[in-house]
Amino acid sequence: MELEMRKLGKSFQANGRSVRALDGIDLAIEEGEFVSIIGSSGCGKSTLLRIIGGLETDYDGEALFDGSHIKAPSRKRGFIFQDHRLLPWLSVEENIRFSLPSQTQNIKELIADKLAIVGLSKFAKAYPRELSGGMAQRAAIARALANQPRVLLLDEPFGALDAITKIRMQEETLRIWQLEKITMILVTHDIDEAVYLGQRVVVMSNGGIQEIRTVELPLPRDRVSADFTAQKSVIYKAFFGDLELPFAYAI
Repeated sequence: MELEMRKLGKSFQANGRSVRALDGIDLAIEEGEFVSIIGSSGCGKSTLLRIIGGLETDYDGEALFDGSHIKAPSRKRGFIFQDHRLLPWLSVEENIRFSLPSQTQNIKELIADKLAIVGLSKFAKAYPRELSGGMAQRAAIARALANQPRVLLLDEPFGALDAITKIRMQEETLRIWQLEKITMILVTHDIDEAVYLGQRVVVMSNGGIQEIRTVELPLPRDRVSADFTAQKSVIYKAFFGDLELPFAYAI
């Protein structure tokens, strides 16, 4: 397994008391897999992603990458946030160059290649203020890919986008995953997004894993098919139990 969590836990101090954000997480992720992690706000999904990325290092249990404990950030594990976090005074290509080690070989060719992958070759000289929200997120993806990570961690990267741009970015992400053949882990609270992108969907609740579902649908997935709706209804029931399903999820 490329990534493995064993009895993983994490506590925070808040208002003078200890709050358990993660408790007893057991999860293994294979190389090249696309895993969606879904849950409501405060369930611990972003904390789990930050531990995998090495941004949180004070935890109990084990978080392993290639069999070694995760103790710090690594260029092997790239991160995409909800905010693109591009430096506004740098152009798109300068933002990517700024993220790379100074000893990186063939930087110009590397940057050009990643911009081509995300469809931004014509906007290399543009500044973040000149980009749409979707284009800025594509630039952030290109910046992460330029470091040639083995794992790409996506923390609700499309949450601030309008509905149409969000769908386009989901399709773009799926295309990049198939092209780059790297492991992707997506944190989201969107059931449709989780099922559309993930080979597996990890449902989290109250700091633990409630259920893991394999999405047995071929790619590309048809969002309006009965099979896709059935997969969404299973995840919906994992969240809400026996509550009556709304019409959109009825089978």
